[in-house]
Amino acid sequence: MKILIIGGNGTIGKPVVAHFKEQNEVLIAGRSSGDITVDIANSNSISKMFQKIGNVDAIICIAGEAKWANFNELEEEDYHLGLNSKLMGQVNLVRIGQNYLNTGGSITLSTGILADDPVVKTTSAAMVNGGIHSFVMAVALEIENNIRVNVVSSGMVEDAYEKYRDYFPGHNPIPMKKVINGYVRSVNGKGNGEIIRIYD
Repeated sequence: MKILIIGGNGTIGKPVVAHFKEQNEVLIAGRSSGDITVDIANSNSISKMFQKIGNVDAIICIAGEAKWANFNELEEEDYHLGLNSKLMGQVNLVRIGQNYLNTGGSITLSTGILADDPVVKTTSAAMVNGGIHSFVMAVALEIENNIRVNVVSSGMVEDAYEKYRDYFPGHNPIPMKKVINGYVRSVNGKGNGEIIRIYD
């Protein structure tokens, strides 16, 4: 397969890319590095990316930002960071990317445990993740050409444990192999509209 991975140079992206590269052609897209650059918060940037690379068999997005801060410190524009980047960025990848997917292709989005088990300072991030979950379940009912849309929702991964452990007291770090398998299940399986939760 020809697979486009947005955010392929990140903490989760790198091992996911390494896995899929073993048997597939992988293109990495990123905001500042990769085979092609893209800003998912900008729909024109998404369109230009697809115009350059043409059709693919699978799209994986492991990118998107959201503001972490105490609720009473969040201004309206802070919410728009997550809405424009992680939420609408991934929605636009589906909206535009479906036109560049071969029949029977798949789109895999990414969220995280905050949608179901938020911690402090994540009002905006949790809201965005939950919105993506609802979007995936709904769009799967309507998307055409046998395209499948799923989302991988992971707990705090082992490789980021030291950085984020204080935000997630008592949470078990998730082995990267389990996270990789979530993306494998979405791309190589037959599920559609699934929230693939990897929380323990």
